[in-house]
Amino acid sequence: MSQSSLRVRPMAKTGLVHDVTPASAGWSHVGFALHKLEVGQVAGGEAGINELCLVFVSGKARVSVDGVDLGELGERMSPFEGAPWAVYLPMGSEWVVDATTPLELAVCSAPGGGAYTAQVIEPGRHPRITRGKGANVRHVYNIMPEDDGAANALLVVEVITPQGNTSSYPPHKHDTDNLPHESQLEETYFHRLNPPQGFAMQRVYTDDRSLDEALVIEDGDVTLVPRGYHPVATTAGYDLYYLNVMAGPKRIWKFHNAPEHEWLLK
Repeated sequence: MSQSSLRVRPMAKTGLVHDVTPASAGWSHVGFALHKLEVGQVAGGEAGINELCLVFVSGKARVSVDGVDLGELGERMSPFEGAPWAVYLPMGSEWVVDATTPLELAVCSAPGGGAYTAQVIEPGRHPRITRGKGANVRHVYNIMPEDDGAANALLVVEVITPQGNTSSYPPHKHDTDNLPHESQLEETYFHRLNPPQGFAMQRVYTDDRSLDEALVIEDGDVTLVPRGYHPVATTAGYDLYYLNVMAGPKRIWKFHNAPEHEWLLK
């Protein structure tokens, strides 16, 4: 049985674990990388023509940007332990991260532009939001939402979905440049499960079903959402974390709900 092109498995257990680029994903805007480092190991790079958001999924590290030491950042040891630390880097920046504990570091990227400056995004800058009701409850930590004006293209958010619940649900899409009703955004999901041996399900599909894939998601997987609806459901006993990276022609998040499922919002 062939593997889905929308589900990206980790390519290593340590070091550079994921490296999704616009070229590898077959799109234009979103990039996503993940580094897993032990104490004393170092990751770094250049933003180039892109802007970046470094998200501390878990662990701590010393961070420097363009030779300026930002100190030791990070707090939680698991993505299920509250809000994250993050660092925004405009295009042209150089960065170095030196792990002071075991570290999972996500590097979110999108085309840069504008006169933006590097900044540390501390936990709690954006308060936790709880969405949904009943078995559709999930908890949202905005890192770089559209209303903060801090970036050219990047939108970054974390979501915790309690065991047995649905998320990104009712199904919605953002694949059409039809503002003010809908924006065109590519998206990645980086998934973690607690406990890690669990699994979740994600479906990516369009109205005409020219794209229609149901994915089994395991701990550490990335889902690519080039277009279409993309609901998620986790299984009993396993909480689900995901980190979303979105970008497109305009830094606006406007989505369209699947009409046949909108009754669930009433």
